Amino acid sequence: MNITSETRVLGIFGDPVRHSLSPVMQNAALQRAGIDAVYLPFRVRSEELAGAVQSLRALNLWGVNVTIPHKEQVLPYLDALDPLAARIGAVNTIVNRDGLLNGFNTDAPGLLASLAEDLAFLPVGRRVLLLGAGGATRAALVALAEAGAVWIGVANRTRVRGEQLVENFRGIFPGTEFAALGLSTAELAGVFPAVDLVINSTSLGLHGEGFDVLPWHRLAPRAVVLDMVYSADTTPLVAMAREHGHRAADGLGMLVGQGEEAFALWTGRRPEPGLMKMVLRDWLGSVTQLDRK
Repeated sequence: MNITSETRVLGIFGDPVRHSLSPVMQNAALQRAGIDAVYLPFRVRSEELAGAVQSLRALNLWGVNVTIPHKEQVLPYLDALDPLAARIGAVNTIVNRDGLLNGFNTDAPGLLASLAEDLAFLPVGRRVLLLGAGGATRAALVALAEAGAVWIGVANRTRVRGEQLVENFRGIFPGTEFAALGLSTAELAGVFPAVDLVINSTSLGLHGEGFDVLPWHRLAPRAVVLDMVYSADTTPLVAMAREHGHRAADGLGMLVGQGEEAFALWTGRRPEPGLMKMVLRDWLGSVTQLDRK
């Protein structure tokens, strides 16, 4: 990589950020496209966020991704919000256009792209159950409702959080029925037979944990499962879903999907199809091999 005074700078703001795979796939896509730019990770603490965002203007950075814990806190420091980002209430991509900072949310289209590519699933007319009630759930809910899901359930250990989440959107999406549930076997068993898609939008499984409350025997054979968590091999939820005969995918496709959308926003070009996913699979595989030695 030949870095000069003309090289554009992209990056990701987060805390922590050293675990991020975005630099791996974004730099590979930039190099393959012959774009003179580099993508770097920046650890930004919450108290430093305002200054970090201002630095985009001062240093003429092309743009950045925004990850935990800044996706919601960054909104007041931006000049404009894409309507989808405003509806979700969170930004994961900032584009610097001549000093004006524009906020976007590519998590939502990234989710839909993963569902279509990895599971051949289209939300229109379908019933979806979301496990969790955090920021990732909010982005998924908006994406699915806008794509035509007729029923969306939010199951969370703290039921009131799910109730608050669905209440925020009942008036916005009148064509979608919403429900809040507790994350218990009994309540899930009541809705599982009619569900077409189950999505884990929590971090559960990141360290090998499994969902022990899911009543798999009640889930219809047609139902598919998406785990937003990803790993080099497979996540416990994906493995369990496949054991019970369901098509399932982990979160790598969503990570790639949101990254491809961000790349297009910054550069005005689409990355080479399949490149980001291939690079990440190879990278994760190499890390796993090193861990086993």
